[in-house]
Amino acid sequence: MTSLSEQIETLGISARTAARTLAITPAAVKDAALRAAAAAIRTAAADILAANALDMASATELSPAMKDRLMLDAKRIEVMAAGIAQVAALPDPVGRVLQAWDVAGNGLHFERVSVPLGVIGIIYESRPNVTADAAALAIKAGNAVILRGGAESFHSSRAILAAMHAGFNSAGLPENAAQMVPTTDREAVAMLLTMHDHIDVIIPRGGRGLTTRIREEARVPTLLHLDGNCHLYVAPDADIAIATRIVTNAKLRRTGVCGSLETLLIDTALLGTAAPILTALLDAGCELRGDAAVRALDARILPANNADWETEYLAPILAVRAVDGVDAAIAHINRHGSHHTDGIISTDAARIEQFMAQVDSAIVLANASTQFADGGEFGFGGEIGIATGRLHARGPVGAAELTTYKTRVTTRNPDGAIRAG
Repeated sequence: MTSLSEQIETLGISARTAARTLAITPAAVKDAALRAAAAAIRTAAADILAANALDMASATELSPAMKDRLMLDAKRIEVMAAGIAQVAALPDPVGRVLQAWDVAGNGLHFERVSVPLGVIGIIYESRPNVTADAAALAIKAGNAVILRGGAESFHSSRAILAAMHAGFNSAGLPENAAQMVPTTDREAVAMLLTMHDHIDVIIPRGGRGLTTRIREEARVPTLLHLDGNCHLYVAPDADIAIATRIVTNAKLRRTGVCGSLETLLIDTALLGTAAPILTALLDAGCELRGDAAVRALDARILPANNADWETEYLAPILAVRAVDGVDAAIAHINRHGSHHTDGIISTDAARIEQFMAQVDSAIVLANASTQFADGGEFGFGGEIGIATGRLHARGPVGAAELTTYKTRVTTRNPDGAIRAG
């Protein structure tokens, strides 16, 4: 019987072989494979829903937010397939000349060109659609991918990948371009995190516990996605009706996503007219936790404590604080936020510019919902996560962010032609 370590080692060796093939696979072949995978997911919708029903039946201890992330229906499957097709339609991120220059006197011409990262390990929780997003984006960028989804989405993820493999086969792309760890054993994660010979980068997508574990245990470079403690600041010049619509959407459209609003900052100069924003949230069933100034606006608002300013609820709960001006709002976000997605609601161009320049987050919005923090909304066809660090990529990680570069150096004749010798 093959041991777990041998199974994971085999995955790594197979992925490295696939990565070498994918790195030189023409864009037309990759795109055809992705279009076929999208069609195969639509064809296999009934099988995917049946697998998802098995996962949902076992999800008795998950929170409502996690159950919402896990659940698939016909609409979500169509969105998944459409996202893969959208990735296929994007420009090829491989082979782009990012920069070109000559050095006077030595006859050398330099080109910095985008190339795949190689083999990517994706470790994620709950959301089975990540299986499709991650596989599609990795392959678009010429990478092989090893997927390790959460135990709660095991059947769903396997069904999705099986459908994608059918599409790959029809287009001549090797199945080992996208592989899944065949077990829910947590020890498999530890093995992936130390496979520096076979995996070039690990990308986690999940809660703080998963991300913290990967940050502490990984011996492979990581592209981290931390929690989404997202903020909106309502400036004193904001239109209350517009602010109410934006805030309500940001908090309640889907409370379990990482772009969900978790802290609302209201300028003290606006408090006298801000009650409609809070009333709309409370009437929609959202629990509000506020400071003393905010609680004075509605008796239903509960007292907030210091922990509330740093909590990602992923639930219909919102912390609300009064702040004295844009400088105080910026200071609060930079201190308590997770550098994910933060925004301002204002009509003052100078105030908006100051906020966007000084808030240190991967995504900064003006007059828009934080729920736009999504690769699909950015036109990427999907995303593997929202990177909140400062190295390599920030914000939604799409296909272009799954490349690195090499520098090609050639000698040139005076007329610009490459010198043969």
